[in-house]
Amino acid sequence: MPFLLLVVFILQFLLHIVNTAGANTINELKAQGLKREIIRLKRELGKTSAQDDFAKWAKLDRQHNKAMSEYQKLDGSLRTHQTTFNSTISTLRWLGTQGLRFILQFWFAKSPIFPRAPVGSVSINVWGIACASMISLVAEALAASYVLVTHKPVPTVKTEEPMAFQADQKSSGKAGAKKEL
Repeated sequence: MPFLLLVVFILQFLLHIVNTAGANTINELKAQGLKREIIRLKRELGKTSAQDDFAKWAKLDRQHNKAMSEYQKLDGSLRTHQTTFNSTISTLRWLGTQGLRFILQFWFAKSPIFPRAPVGSVSINVWGIACASMISLVAEALAASYVLVTHKPVPTVKTEEPMAFQADQKSSGKAGAKKEL
């Protein structure tokens, strides 16, 4: 049973990471390095004069064009296969996390999670809830500590639609002014 305790804890931890980081972030890690290389080459190319230092500029231009063509090729193939890739990855992620959790909860629903515990003590469902709660609390504590130490906000995944008007935005007309016809 100690093995089962560890499996449930690790499973809840992985679920928390996937839910915190976001599925799209995990799915699109492949092209990040190539994007950074293109941006670095573009900046270097902009700093180099084509007339004064043509050899260096031409070399950077060739490297940039090569990286850009590789990125476009990769981006085209990713866009072509993106829906299949995303659905496959999402299915595998669900089976590996939520599906495994459901199977474990179904299989060990009647047995106590701690050895030599009386029947009806702590079930796998209660242990999973306890693990998820503690992982969430520790993650919030770490995020709060990060904010206190660095004085920077914690980067979050933005899923909401942007508001048309901000709450502190003033209207163009003066409040309390009389309008004449």
